[in-house]
Amino acid sequence: MSEGIEEPLLFPCEGSTLVGILHRAAAGPFEVAVLVVVGGPQYRVGSHRQFVSSARSMAAAGYPVLRFDYRGMGDSEGEFKGFEHISSDIRSAIDALYRTCHPRRGIVLFGLCDAASAALAYCGSDARVVGLVLINPWVRSARSEAEVVVKRYYTSRLRQVDFWRKLVGGDFDFFRSLGALIGNLKRAVQRPNHTEPSGYIDSMRAGLAQFTGPVMVVQSGRDLTADEFRALCRRDRAWKDALSRPSVEIVDMADADHTFSGGPHLEQLNQRCGRWLAKQFGSGSCP
Repeated sequence: MSEGIEEPLLFPCEGSTLVGILHRAAAGPFEVAVLVVVGGPQYRVGSHRQFVSSARSMAAAGYPVLRFDYRGMGDSEGEFKGFEHISSDIRSAIDALYRTCHPRRGIVLFGLCDAASAALAYCGSDARVVGLVLINPWVRSARSEAEVVVKRYYTSRLRQVDFWRKLVGGDFDFFRSLGALIGNLKRAVQRPNHTEPSGYIDSMRAGLAQFTGPVMVVQSGRDLTADEFRALCRRDRAWKDALSRPSVEIVDMADADHTFSGGPHLEQLNQRCGRWLAKQFGSGSCP
């Protein structure tokens, strides 16, 4: 394969045609190929061309990469049903990667936000998935959102000069703010309702528990979504145990935001991904 070649790839999924961009690596055969599952909802380029940058970086390191639009997004046909319902799309994209790149060991799923959530829910059902790169996984619930708001927003608000200026000047709506704080505190400490359906978060945890391959979890320091994931893992023993296995590597990027915009953060993410792939699967191409 020629270095730097990017070409469109069309493939079927339950009667719809999906559109992707295949980044062909310099040489083959390959140990693994990488599938970029796009969160959002957004299309395969990503915010500030994030997925283009990451795909090109991994392809330059010798790993073929496919980034694609699932049904109802971007240029793909079909109806958008949400990230909880894209297992068929992921399976079809993996089929397409196997047909074009023939990886020896399998596929690494790469996902940001709710795409990381979808990858976790899917990984245990397909033996071809041999690795996971999970970036700021989405685990939003009323409790997790309230817990993070209480910890981050109210603490930082007390350090802001504007807050004290309003308070002293009489422009601060004390009772309204107190009511909001009390409501968030109640939601933050409430116990889960086990009579409700388990939902996507339990599907993610089940997928992680079942998956035996290497996992890299990247967490941004300036991101509420990452804060919610950290909070969940602190209070939930099953999540904590699953992430403490030797096969799971946690990477904290304290200064990065949700999509690694600005400064060198995206380049740092790409470098970390490249090093992790090489550590787990060797160089991109194999003898």
